[in-house]
Amino acid sequence: MNKYKNKRSFNHLMRDSNSAFLSLQGENDQPTRVAFVLLEHFSMMAFTAAVDALVTANLVRSFAQFSFSTFSLNGQAVKSDLSIDINTNGGLDKLAIEGENAADIIIVCGGYRCSLNQHSVLSAKLKAAAKRDITLGGLWNGAIALANAGLLDNQECALHPDNHAFMQERFNRVKISKQTHIIDDKHATSAGPISALEMMLSLIEKKQGRDIVRAIREILSCDQVTENSSSTLTINTDNQNYPETLRTLLQLMNSNIEEPLGINDLATYAGVSRRRVERLFQSHLETTPSRYYLELRITNARRLLLQGEDSIANIASACGFLSSTHFSHCFKEYFGISPSQARQSYAS
Repeated sequence: MNKYKNKRSFNHLMRDSNSAFLSLQGENDQPTRVAFVLLEHFSMMAFTAAVDALVTANLVRSFAQFSFSTFSLNGQAVKSDLSIDINTNGGLDKLAIEGENAADIIIVCGGYRCSLNQHSVLSAKLKAAAKRDITLGGLWNGAIALANAGLLDNQECALHPDNHAFMQERFNRVKISKQTHIIDDKHATSAGPISALEMMLSLIEKKQGRDIVRAIREILSCDQVTENSSSTLTINTDNQNYPETLRTLLQLMNSNIEEPLGINDLATYAGVSRRRVERLFQSHLETTPSRYYLELRITNARRLLLQGEDSIANIASACGFLSSTHFSHCFKEYFGISPSQARQSYAS
């Protein structure tokens, strides 16, 4: 018997990934506000990596969980390390640290050629923000701005290696970590572009939990380079941390969206017992096989719904739902709105 069934062409768009089940529980009426302070010659790559994590977090939720804004030291456009001028939302005087528009997180974005000198207005703003328990962060050498404000004394931070000697000489009470990024209760620092993404994912996990981070990673890590330097796309079934049997089961599910297999059939194809299947999903994915399979199909349907123009009835059929009514009921239970409302909201 052939384990893998070919599906109609439009269904192949999303068959190779499964964002985590993202329930409505814990979603905020008010998004977490993230403010980025861009220093002259800031690292564009580190900044965009951090922002990408926030934007993707909003895409995998039914409602926006994060908003972000940018600020400069003088209110003017800021030149990045790529010599691209970036307009901001204003100067530091526009960065609110109290009231209904106050930032929840402030991140200073540094770069290879950024000045390491203290900026008195920035230091004052960061000190005032710290008194209000606002989370403070730094990308690349942005941690030096926090150190200039005296906010990293006896604290551990991550910093670009080129700035380690400067930090040690000027701020001997600051503990420089060998880790690429450091997160504690009130501070988040990273050493470069890749760790900027990891730092933001850690912050997102603190705010929204592991499920949303798993979904973000699935979207952003599809083209990561593997250890053997291959440049092939990676999907959830390629996760080498999973046992081979679990990867086989995930591949079976991904390849049988339109006509879902029963759990007993999955176990038979994988050559294990049903109980073994259930243990694998519980141990590694913290869910049941049935739940995961339904999440796979419903998130797959949501992508098709938002990214294409096929009818809701066809999408329901392509994702293994017996009727449009059943699909709409499941969709609303998961995402809080009907399929037609989701499509309309996405298009507006």
